[in-house]
Amino acid sequence: MMPVHSGDRLAAEDAAFLYIETNDAPLHIGSVSVLDGDIPFADYVEFIASRLPLIPRYRQRLVFPPFHIGHPTWEDDPEFDIRNHIREIHLKRGTAAELQRIAGRIFSQKMDRNRPLWDLTLVHGLSDGRSAFISRVHHCLVDGVSGVGIVNVMLSVTPEVQPLLETPPFQPAPLPDAAKSLAAALAETFADSVQRILAAQIVVLNTAEALLSAPALQGWIQMQRLIPELLSPVERFPFNRPVRGPRRVAWAELTISDVRAIRQALGGTLNDVVLAAVVLAISRYVALHGQPIKNRLLRLMVPVNLRRGEKDHGFGNRVSALPVNIPLDIRDPAKLIPAIQARTETLKNSRIADLVQLGSSWMGLAPAPLQALLGPLAAATPAAPFNLVCTNVPGPQYPLFLLGRKMLTFHPYVPIGNNLGIGWAIQSYNGVLYFGLTADNAAAPDIRSLNEFLEDAFTELRARAGIPRKEHAAQETPEAPIHEKEVLVSQ
Repeated sequence: MMPVHSGDRLAAEDAAFLYIETNDAPLHIGSVSVLDGDIPFADYVEFIASRLPLIPRYRQRLVFPPFHIGHPTWEDDPEFDIRNHIREIHLKRGTAAELQRIAGRIFSQKMDRNRPLWDLTLVHGLSDGRSAFISRVHHCLVDGVSGVGIVNVMLSVTPEVQPLLETPPFQPAPLPDAAKSLAAALAETFADSVQRILAAQIVVLNTAEALLSAPALQGWIQMQRLIPELLSPVERFPFNRPVRGPRRVAWAELTISDVRAIRQALGGTLNDVVLAAVVLAISRYVALHGQPIKNRLLRLMVPVNLRRGEKDHGFGNRVSALPVNIPLDIRDPAKLIPAIQARTETLKNSRIADLVQLGSSWMGLAPAPLQALLGPLAAATPAAPFNLVCTNVPGPQYPLFLLGRKMLTFHPYVPIGNNLGIGWAIQSYNGVLYFGLTADNAAAPDIRSLNEFLEDAFTELRARAGIPRKEHAAQETPEAPIHEKEVLVSQ
């Protein structure tokens, strides 16, 4: 984790998640993890409290300067109380469906900006004596990659219960008064603007250098056939409707060993297999709603990790995006995966993500008051330039433990909003890809059908690759570490 201090000001990329957030579209990321036994609530609270000095942002809240003259700052919360951030729930039936309903209800709620922007819910009463915890962190604080880093701080790699860390009493710095906040914002905004202009110029130079490289020039030659697709209007599907209802979640799993076997038989990368499963599921869902799939394109927004080193998992958002258009009418996985691979490889080689980052850098040069003013307008835009977000975050490929209890699953949550009625997040953990489907109850009320179509897609991919059918996706230790360069790597 990178060092953090009271008074740190949000970057424009992080503040944007505050400006475009609405009550109907809360912008936190999260996860639901099942443990192989129960944990006493008092022990859980005590343990998390002992880890907070390792995550100082978890005891800081946002302070907005007057008139939004600058982006908000992180300040120590003088009223911090861990009991506002950790709660417990007891299930009545102990089923996975009940856990999903509770998770959907929690994820539907907007976080209180007058407190640090995180919380944990310990869930008791799952079948077979298991428990679970539901985690939420606001997107202005972390993206998927840095969120995984925080999970690693809170969990252990050994089943032995870790001793509590000796922590000195929390002594928060006083909150700045309005006059000082305004003065600091004026001074820092000017300095930050100069720095961002210089940084944007560096991004321009780096992007120009990248675009003039031999692989990028070859990529742009290949891009010519994709330009008509990229410039075409985004088609609207049954789930591309205004998001107004509560969130619902559904989960599925695919072992990494199966993905390797599918890749060996049908080609492509790990992420191409993931996208193929999603596209096959969407194709069936569109047909279920009586819409044609012939000659129609699904446009996915695929986040791309901009972190360059394994240790660069600090707070904040370091992502760009790829707009990936995929035909819906290719039903044969042996043809679909190569078609996806051709598109993703072309987009990567042509450095489209660098151009997206360049555009974001220049948008961040707008004055903070203007960004705060335009945020709600952007959130109310009737048509997003894609159909859904699909993000894949690489996680630890070994088991993690919480107070001696093994974490069995790691299902991620991705926020949705605007007219994006569904979204998919994929998290790898301990040899399994965990798919977390988010759906708005009004825009996509039949989430179970969509999740079943994803399971059907897994079955079809396995069968096409000649993999014997499995009744359940069991956790396993991967045969070897995943070194593949990820395309989808952060929400």
